[in-house]
Amino acid sequence: MRPLKRGWGIGRMSDNKGAPGRSSCFFVPISNFLWNKNAREKMHSRALPSRQFNPVLGTFQTHCRKDACSTPSAPFRRRSMSEKGPNIVYFLVDNLGFGELGCYGGGILRGADTRRIDAFAGEGKMLLNFAPEAQCTPSRSALMTGRYAIRSGNHTVAMAGSEGGLVAWERTMGDVLSEHGYATACMGKWHIGASEGRWPIDHGFDEWYGIPRTWDESLWLDDPWYDPARDLVSHVMEGRKGEQVYPVAQLTLDVRRDIDTEFLARSKDFIKRSVDAKAPFFLYFNHSLMHLPTIPRLEFKGKSGQGDWADCLLQLDADFGTMLDYLDELGIADDTIVVFSGDNGPEEVQLWRGHSGFFAGSYFTGMEGSLRTPCVVRYPGRVPVGAKSNEIVHITDMYTTLLRWAGTDAPQDRVIDGVDQRDFLEGRQETSAREGFPYWMGDVLYGVKWQNFKLAMYSQKTLTEPAQKLASPYLINLMTDPGEREAFDLPYLHSWVGVHFAKILGDFARSVKREPPIPAGAPLDHVPVSKR
Repeated sequence: MRPLKRGWGIGRMSDNKGAPGRSSCFFVPISNFLWNKNAREKMHSRALPSRQFNPVLGTFQTHCRKDACSTPSAPFRRRSMSEKGPNIVYFLVDNLGFGELGCYGGGILRGADTRRIDAFAGEGKMLLNFAPEAQCTPSRSALMTGRYAIRSGNHTVAMAGSEGGLVAWERTMGDVLSEHGYATACMGKWHIGASEGRWPIDHGFDEWYGIPRTWDESLWLDDPWYDPARDLVSHVMEGRKGEQVYPVAQLTLDVRRDIDTEFLARSKDFIKRSVDAKAPFFLYFNHSLMHLPTIPRLEFKGKSGQGDWADCLLQLDADFGTMLDYLDELGIADDTIVVFSGDNGPEEVQLWRGHSGFFAGSYFTGMEGSLRTPCVVRYPGRVPVGAKSNEIVHITDMYTTLLRWAGTDAPQDRVIDGVDQRDFLEGRQETSAREGFPYWMGDVLYGVKWQNFKLAMYSQKTLTEPAQKLASPYLINLMTDPGEREAFDLPYLHSWVGVHFAKILGDFARSVKREPPIPAGAPLDHVPVSKR
């Protein structure tokens, strides 16, 4: 299959029996998907609520959520130029280990000079203690809702075909920004719901192009034990607010290899339409790398001379540079917040294993290699350039912080874990607004962090290593033992830190009494009973 060309999409052509078996891909212009409203409405004909013409999308759309919420969404309204907030690009990287990028100690040591990302790190604030959750789904849920994933029932990556994802009651960053007048787009992996009512377009995004679950599903078609006539078929999907989501291509290794070029082309189109309509925009860009299988595009194959992994690092670096260049080309870089971050620790599976750098451990653990990933925030005129900090910032904090930078706020009718980090990120205070956080693996509390101290209740270094519950938790000083090799920091026991651990855990326990967590797999209309 040839690489995707800029401005072109991918479609699926079934075999002559119409079975969802091995499929070939055909190419159609993006414009057919973006602007051919009549064809799209014939394809998905159904009675829709009243709709308005949206100049950013170039089509008619419904401006309120079709699923049930505790309170109805506000009428859609694009903000006037006098109200215009900053544009937001959140560039989320899949399974990015702490030790991959040059600015974080990797780069040429990993066989790839990540010069564009490294240069970007000098244009904003580089966070050395940015805390995601331990898996893809929990981190994405936490980012989108500002709530620990244990609260939303998205604490574990759901198996293909299982029910799960965000319930309608949850309020994503897309929901809040859309109602605040932003044009919103999600590109790439969603992974927090794969059914009607749980798609990105059901949670505030005007448009989505990507996959519902995970990139390893691209391996299915080459698996001799896989039967597409019997088993689930994985697709690249597309959807627009007020319409149905539909498949555009079967997810194969070739599609997986080239898909980021399509994400970039569609992102550029979305940004240009937003700028032309004078609307602030939120682009949630989910790059496919460095998730397995790491397959470089043809133009990057062999470029590093250090194998596929290093080639993919060069590709990631170039793709991010392409995004930055386009913001410069349109003259909007100074009006755009750009966040570059990983979603969890490094890949562990042998053929595609990543690197946690200075720290130890892989994703799906409670090690620092799982609880730290690169993150750089650039906001010209607000965030000091060349800044660097080891203060804790949790991925939920991005929710509250970005919403307030945009001139709105997090919902007040639920528990929000994300704290406002504007003063810290803008350099008005040296310390983070957060001192620590509890952390989980799945629905199991693995420990709690406070500043540079860590109370570890389970021992597990990698994805495949069995977890061991500790009879007596380890109290680790990450300044003296960043590799977490010792149970205690002798000759000091640091038992006084227990007061701070207890406060963090106590605050969480009290919040759960006020608002019980949503069970995993809860029905779409589930609403937690709040005791506020």
